[in-house]
Amino acid sequence: MKFPRMVKVRQHFQGPVVEDIDTAISQQLSAVGLSRQITPGMRIAITAGSRGIANIHVIVRAVANELKKLGAQPFIVPSMGSHGGATAEGQVEVLESLGITEEFCGAPILSSMEVVHIGNTSDGMPVYIDKHAWEADGILLMGRVKVHTDFKSPIGIESGLMKMAAIGLGKHKQALLIHSYGVKGIRDTMPEVAKVVFEKANILCGVAIVENAFEQTALIEAIPTREIPERERALLAQSSALMPKLPVEEIDVLWVGEIGKNYSGTGMDTNIIGRIRILGVEEPQSPRIKYIIASDVSEESHGNALGIGLADLTTKRLFEKIDFQKMNENVVTSTFLQRAAIPIVMENDREALSAALRANWGVAPEQARIMFIPNTLHLEQLYVSEALVPEMEQLHHVEIVGEPQEIQFDPDGYLEI
Repeated sequence: MKFPRMVKVRQHFQGPVVEDIDTAISQQLSAVGLSRQITPGMRIAITAGSRGIANIHVIVRAVANELKKLGAQPFIVPSMGSHGGATAEGQVEVLESLGITEEFCGAPILSSMEVVHIGNTSDGMPVYIDKHAWEADGILLMGRVKVHTDFKSPIGIESGLMKMAAIGLGKHKQALLIHSYGVKGIRDTMPEVAKVVFEKANILCGVAIVENAFEQTALIEAIPTREIPERERALLAQSSALMPKLPVEEIDVLWVGEIGKNYSGTGMDTNIIGRIRILGVEEPQSPRIKYIIASDVSEESHGNALGIGLADLTTKRLFEKIDFQKMNENVVTSTFLQRAAIPIVMENDREALSAALRANWGVAPEQARIMFIPNTLHLEQLYVSEALVPEMEQLHHVEIVGEPQEIQFDPDGYLEI
């Protein structure tokens, strides 16, 4: 099969950038009066999740340093529900892959799947919290505020500090309970669980992180605990406005270089690809993509290929890297089983692309609208087939930066860029 030639393009996004993480953290924690809540010797838990957040290790270190300046003894608590294979060791491994180590952050990591029952929601759901965090003298809640990949909230609470308080600190046990109600659990019950955590646990404040379209830290804001629900709604709107997206809505084949938990909790961001694949949830109207190829899984995912079920085709390379225990634990906990369903496994990229173009009814391969992206988080540089170039030239935020080139494959049939 003759493949179309591809052209390199660059999207230009705009957004603020936090240049000095340490200064921003110091100023924000001072602004919320953290010093008035800390006395020397207090043991303070810092939450750390599994997402690939820009500068997360630097942010955790900066928070730990500020606490130490006040005489506190900070420690880090893995706060990621069922991720890391739902084991204490696996969750430490996830943090270390993100650069969050005891040596770098200057604070011990206390990892356990043991939780404490601290109350119940008004609907009767038990609320749990990590045992180490509960036994601390205070908790500093930290997380990224971002549009969720499973649902749209009518109250403006999606991924953020409240989710960290509920599912992150609640570990595997709380994640199982909340996800057992499907979308209703994470959309409606999760905020209620977080409110119980705010009432019962000594949450000193929240530290919210917002990123721009280049996966840079755009904003860091410390928030008094009682104000977290209101501020999180406003920050979610800011985050949504800064999110990147694909430059066009009609695509025949979207070719994704890597899926992975460090790019999205769903491996591929559902907001980017326009696929949710949850029973009973309506699919987005755009973008409209006929076929998605998942070529590889990131090293940082440690074999958790959740999100492979959002693709139509994958490669033998990706399939052979899957750690089914980790992936299945994650998807069964979420209850969104289709997201781990294995699509057609092809020998390599060349065969996967050939199959997609073969099934692209009525469109000659050289006229196919193909887009290659490295992953769904980094969308500033990508490749498009020649059929898409005229449309790219009409977009003010897109720059054509290369000449049409034949697709190059390595000896094993995988894309070379």
